[in-house]
Formats: sequence, structure tokens, C-alpha cells
Amino acid sequence: MTPEAKARQTIDALLTAAGWSVCNVADANIHAAVGVAIREFPLNPGFGYADYLLYINGKACGVIEAKKEGATLTGVELQSSRYAKGLPTTLPAWSRPLPFVWESTGVETHFTNGLDPEPRARSVFAFFRPELLVQWLALLPPMMNGNGVSEPPSTFLARMRNMPKLVTEWGSGGAHYQLWPAQIGAITNLEKSLAANKPKALIQMATGSGKTFTSIGFIYRLIKFGGARRVLFLVDRGNLARQTKKEFDAYASPYNNYKFGEEYIVQHLQGNQLDTSARVVICTIQRMFSMLKGRELADEADEESTERIESLFKDPEPIGYNPAIPIESFDIVVTDEAHRSIYNLWRQVLEYFDAYLIGLTATPNKQTFGFFNQNLVMEYGHAQAVADGVNVNYDVYRIKTEVGESGAKVDKGFWLETQDKATRRKTAWQLDDDFEYQPEELDRAVQTPDQIRTVVRTLRDRWQPDMFPQRQELPKTLIFAKDDNHAEKIVETLREEFGRGNEFAQKITYRSAQGGGTSPEQLIKDFRSSYYPRVAVTVDMIATGTDIKPVEIVVFMRSVKSRSFFEQMKGRGVRVCNPTDLAAVNPGENIKKDHFVIVDAVGVCERDKTDSRPMDAKKSVPLDKLLQAVSLGNVEDEVLSSIAARLARLDKDATDADRAKVVELSGGKTLRDLARGIVEALNLNNDIDATQGMPPAEAEQRLRDATRPFCAPALREQLLKMKQKADLVIDVVTQDTLLHAGFSEGSDRATALVQSFEDFITQHKDEITALQILYSRPTRAPLKFEDVKALADALHAPPLNIDEGALWQAYATLRKGAVKGATQRRLLTDLVSLVRFAMQQTNELVPYPEHVQANFKAWLAQHQSANPAVRPEPVEGHSTAAAVQAEPAEAPFTQEQIHWLEMIRDHIAANLGIEIDDFEYAPFNAQGGLGKVHQLFGAELPKVIEELNRELAA
Repeated sequence: MTPEAKARQTIDALLTAAGWSVCNVADANIHAAVGVAIREFPLNPGFGYADYLLYINGKACGVIEAKKEGATLTGVELQSSRYAKGLPTTLPAWSRPLPFVWESTGVETHFTNGLDPEPRARSVFAFFRPELLVQWLALLPPMMNGNGVSEPPSTFLARMRNMPKLVTEWGSGGAHYQLWPAQIGAITNLEKSLAANKPKALIQMATGSGKTFTSIGFIYRLIKFGGARRVLFLVDRGNLARQTKKEFDAYASPYNNYKFGEEYIVQHLQGNQLDTSARVVICTIQRMFSMLKGRELADEADEESTERIESLFKDPEPIGYNPAIPIESFDIVVTDEAHRSIYNLWRQVLEYFDAYLIGLTATPNKQTFGFFNQNLVMEYGHAQAVADGVNVNYDVYRIKTEVGESGAKVDKGFWLETQDKATRRKTAWQLDDDFEYQPEELDRAVQTPDQIRTVVRTLRDRWQPDMFPQRQELPKTLIFAKDDNHAEKIVETLREEFGRGNEFAQKITYRSAQGGGTSPEQLIKDFRSSYYPRVAVTVDMIATGTDIKPVEIVVFMRSVKSRSFFEQMKGRGVRVCNPTDLAAVNPGENIKKDHFVIVDAVGVCERDKTDSRPMDAKKSVPLDKLLQAVSLGNVEDEVLSSIAARLARLDKDATDADRAKVVELSGGKTLRDLARGIVEALNLNNDIDATQGMPPAEAEQRLRDATRPFCAPALREQLLKMKQKADLVIDVVTQDTLLHAGFSEGSDRATALVQSFEDFITQHKDEITALQILYSRPTRAPLKFEDVKALADALHAPPLNIDEGALWQAYATLRKGAVKGATQRRLLTDLVSLVRFAMQQTNELVPYPEHVQANFKAWLAQHQSANPAVRPEPVEGHSTAAAVQAEPAEAPFTQEQIHWLEMIRDHIAANLGIEIDDFEYAPFNAQGGLGKVHQLFGAELPKVIEELNRELAA
């Protein structure tokens, strides 16, 4: 058989799978089916033969030019387009030239849609079903005159070039929506990219900046105005799919009174059946992969993160054409967290469909940019999002302990504990030799309760004075643990050290619901919108995507090597939270979320991180990832040999009960049977003599038969439980020591905040009244509270969004020795101290009330040392000499007068000054008000007020 004949054999099979009736010219019946493909069809003289002429409902619509495998197709397009013009005029056609043209080798296929403006060939996975071409041909308008002039067909591409103007603000009251500039830019630029017929586009938007809302906005427009038939929205975990479905259902149309879910059907795909009436399908990428492979996917697999699983597939099992899910099932594919879904295993899903591909990510890397053809239609990073008030920035608070930094050594003779990871049963263990461990072994092989306790206790003691001095209750806190056992111990320690009940701290992992526990979804909902829990401890379930806006403290008690994953985890704290929602989980506290704090207990912020993917070192791959890979169809030698070796090790330590459970769940196979079956299949597959003449598919099927039992989730769970029975050593002897707790020196956020503030006051010193007065302070012009309030309003407004408390903390981070009162509640008048410090009028940053207090003491001391017999009248030009009336030397002021002077002092500290009318209000009115102060100071009261206003505010 010639290479060309082999190619046509493959093309025949692809056409048949797609629902075409394939025949020779002599056997042709153009009405035998909706779509008929006729081989070797003779065209007009001079045009030769079309390898395939396609008929739809009895009328010709396209041609296929077949080439041998390996032939390049770009140069063939002119030849096939010529065939499209050669149909005899006596034969029926939908239009001339024929609108649909393919070039194919059976392995590679190109398609050109002649109905599009500026038709351009594109690569497709296989051939379309005839029903799709029927829909496209229905777009052909009737001829408008005898010359054959007509309007162009209204294809998706044509409609993209005539999209209506984007509505950026709609609704009213509680249902008022307004797109941020970044969202407007993303939608506008994406539509331009699609109108230019670019097959891939990447949208980079910072975590918390509204990627999903933006996506729903452009998907709605692509369906409503672009005519997109169906959109696939891919995520990598089930809880993200549920969250996305809720956001779709809640989206209100800018063009009518319907919600998205009321106007269009949105399917959250949880089984293997596509809803053909759905316009949007939300699905995990692992489920779509399994569906294309024709396999069932266990519900549990939908909830497991696919992070790094693709690295186990050096040569991933290829996806073939699946007639149940044709390539034209979706016009648009949106992949969330695109940086995780573009690698070899999942990439096949993205490239299967004939669809425009749109990637969403907050943390792209070079590979992401490359996959999307460098077509970045929106770049909106964290720094810009902070400047726009879309994200909040963060400070890093570092906790170092001796064990966490250096590990520990326990001398022989001491008693430690071991814990069975699966049953959590503990056993005493006396050391025969010294036991030493390194920091990286903590909470994996060794657990040191006092190390966990030291970190938790430091958080307990320092969160309020160091991080949030104005708060009474611990802000919502998210802690990342190393594994489920580590998370359990952290939760236990939190409750004990904070002296709180079960509701205070909760573990939220995939195992939370085991044994009838509360579902992770309910725990996440409670953490997001209820007072309790205050602290959530997770491993990676809330690491990416999950939206919990009230989080203000993110604690790392595990390290992360991937830059992208670290940014995603860090992103749990960046989301802006409106004051109403924040107050709902922090009742009684008048607060706003203007930053969050990363508490770094492992040095994760100090280590270099990488975007590169790990090499195929199976030795370091956890068993759960290996089993997950096999359940998804991986039968590579290194993966299977690694599993076989681990099964053999498990069998050595297994109990009789465990072995019996394996036999029950595997369909009668023991651990040895499972391991032996894999080894025998691998040996046969690698035996050249034994496999000589054996079809490759048969050899591969033997491997699939050997691994079939591992497709059962229950068996995989049992094997993992047995693996966990390796004991965890618990060091109950070592006492940990806190080495350091404080904000990281030179914090990027602190530096940027201080620089923004100092630049602002320099640029506006001649425009803002308070700055004018403070810059010209030697003139002693009076500074009014209203002036400082206007300055504060200017600082609080975008793009600065500077809060006095955060600014004070930033100075404390950068110039710790020169800043006092960092843990105190800030007053608006503290802004005066901040400006003076920034202008270098003072060497220390002191809270304004303390400054007033120091001036008051000096003023009072000078009065106490005045003329002992009679208080002198003020000396002309002397700023501190004042006398109210004659008094004995030993008591220039009575105790009652001093009490009132102290109240005046405190009023000036909070309000920059005092006037006569102020005595009619609290706290003065409760003690006699204006009448009482006149009685005490008489006619000298105006002079006393004038002098205090001048001297205390100096």
C-alpha cells in the first residue's frame, strides 16, 4: 500500500467516525446521509480530480485534498482551493466556489472556512460532523440580485468584527455593577484579538482583580453578540467549578433584566454527559480528559489538585477522536489557571477542540507565554492592582525558631513517641542511639510539638501589638500546613494556646468530610462569611482560586518551591473586602482591609523559587501522584516500575486485615499479584522476541489490563492508608526557642508606601493647605483640623490609598529605632507627625498626642517656676510666660485648674486646637462646661487658650 493510500485509509476512518457516508463515485448516493464524501471525484476539464468531494443534504459544499503522512500542508492550499472552483456547473452546490476546504494527511489536517472574512487555514484535530456544516451553510444569505451580490455570511468571525460597544456600568442600588479599567481593557483587547482571528489569547490579571467576573462578561458577549454556540470553562478542581457556577448564575446582564443562568443554561459537568442545550459547560480538566478517553472519572478525582501530575507523563497516552464529543463541541475554550493546564497531558484537551483558546492566569511564566503565541491581551499585575485599589498589599512578618532553623538532636535514653499515620495510634519509644533531624524533616518524618507551639504562641502574642494594634479579635487567618497530620496538630495547638473552643480553628482539607465530618465547601463558606472559624488550616485545598476576601493573615508553615504556586497561595490575602462584608465577620470593629500580613515561619519568602517543571525523577514522586497518573491512563515504564516496587514494600509491612482489604477492593488480587502483573506486563513489553509480530495495541493493552484495578478510587485510598502507616516520630523532649519575630527588614511594601507618601507631599506642598502650613512652620501659622482632614482624604483616595496606620507601620519597618508608638491606635492628628518626620523636621516619629504631652509638661514646668508670689503678666514676645492670677508660690495652679488644663491638652492632641465653644461639648460639659472654666480661669481664659493652642501644637 502506497503512503498516499494509507493516508486515505486513515481519512476514511476519520470521516466515518465523524458521521460521513464515504463512497466511490460509482457507488455514490448523495442523499444516503446528511453528509456524503465521494472519493476521486472528477471535476471540470483542467481541474483534475478531487480526492474527496463533500455533499451536505444533496448539494456540494467542500473538498478534501489528501497527502501522504509527513507532507507539509501549507503549500497545498492553492491546489485544494483550485479544486473548490472546479465543480461542474451542472451539479448542485451551496455556493461557488465551494466554501469548505481541507488538506489532510490523516495525522495532520488543515481547514479553511470560505464563509469567513479573509479565510485563513487552521489546524484541526479531525473532521467536523455534517450537522455543523448544515448550521454554517444556513448562514449563507440569499442572492440579492442577478449578479450574485450578497451580504457576507454572519459567521462568528464576521460578527466579532461588528460587536456592539461594551457596557461598563449598569444596574442600580445593591445590584450596581461597574467594570474596572483592567476589566474593560481585557474584554476590549480580547475581542480585538478574536476579530483578528488569533487562535489563542492570554489574560494575565492579578489574583483578586476579578478574572472570573471578566471572563463571564466576555463569554456573555461572545454568546449573545458573537454567536458562539457553546463555551467550555476548564478548572482544575471541583470546588473551583462549583464556585465558578455560582458566579455565572449570579451575573446580571448589562443588556436586559436576566441573570446569566436565566438567559442561558450553564452546566457544571459532574458526570460524563454533555448537556447539548447548555451554552456554557464548566468542567475540571481531568474530567474532560477522561471523557475524551471514554473513561469514567471518580467523583473524588474531581476534587484532587492536578498540580504537577502532568510531569509524570513523559510520553502521555494520546487522545484519539471521540465521536461522542466531536471537535466542534465548543467554539471557545477558557482555561483558568492557564499556567497549570498547558503541559503535555492536559495540553491534549486544549488542542482537541476546534475552538479559540483563552487562558486566564495571575502567574504566567515563559512557557505560558510561548503556548499562547506571546499574545498577551491584558497584563495587570499585583503592583498595578494595588495602585488601583483592586488588591491590597502585604507585609512579611518573619518568625524564626531554633528548631525551625537548625533542627534538633535528642540524646539516647530519652523517650520519644511514634505515631501510626493512618490510625494515629501512639507508642512510646526509648532511644538506643542519639536521634538527630534537620529542619526539612519537620512535620514530614518528625513532628516537634514545641516547635509548632512556639510559632502558634508567637502568633498569639504578637498579632495584636505588632500587626493589627487597633483590633480586638484575631483577623481571619489562613495557615498552610505540610500534610493532613501536620494540619491536625496545628489546629489542636491553636485551640489550646488561644484558649478557644472547637469553632475557633478548623482544618479544611479534602479529608475534612471523612467519617461524617462537615464538608470542605461548608467549612469554606463558614470561614468566608461567618464569625467562626477565625483560623482555617489547609494543605492546598484553598491554595488557589478559592475566594475568601476577609482573610488578613496568611501563615506559611510549609515551604513552596514553585514561584507560580507560591504567588497563588499568597494571593489568598490580596483580595479587597468591602467594609460591610468585613464587618460581618468582625462585628463591633470599625475597620477596613487596607493590607494583609504574611507570617513566614519557614523562610519561604526568602528562598529562590523557579518556574521550571521537575524532570522525570519518579523516585521523589509521592505514591498518591503515581496512582493518580495511572488512573488517568499512564502506562510508562518508569511510573509502573516505581508502583510495582512500592507495592512490594507495602506487602512486607502489611497486616492481614490490610491484605484482605486489598483483595476485596482489587477484584481478588493480592498486593503481590498486582505487583507481579505489572512486572510481567513490563517484561513482555520490553522483550523484543516475545513481542515480535504482536500489534503495539495488544502489548499496550496488557499494561492497561495490569493497571486496571488502580482505576478504582477505593483501592487507591486503601493503598495510601497503608503507605501512611509508616510511623511519624514525635519529639516530645526538645524545647524550641524563639530566635526572631518581626517584620522583614526592607519590606518592598513598606519601601513603596513610604516613597509614595514622601513623593506626594513633595509634589503637593504648594497646593494642599496643611502641607503649605507645615512646610512654612517657622511662621507659626495655625493648623486646623479641617486642613489635616483634607490632607488625609487626599491620601486615602486612589491611586495612593494610604492609611495612617499602615504608613506608620511602614516607617517602623524601615527605621525601627526612630519610630515610637507603632502598636498604638492611630489618630488623625498623627498625620502631622508623619509629615514632619518625612520632611526631616524631627529625628523621631512620635505619636502626636505624645508630642503634645511633652510640650504641655514643658509649658507647665515653666509656669510652676514663675514668680513665687504673684504670677507675672505675659512678657511681650515671650512665648511661654503667662500668668492668670496671683497665687501662693507653692501652688501656681490649683489641682482643679490642672485637671482642666489636662483635658484641654488631650483635646488639642486629638483636634489640633481648642476654641471657647468646645467647652460646651464632651468631656467638658459633663464637668460644668463653659461656666466652670470661666469660674476657674476668669478673664485670663482667652489668653490661656491662645497660649496652649500655640505652644502645645508647636
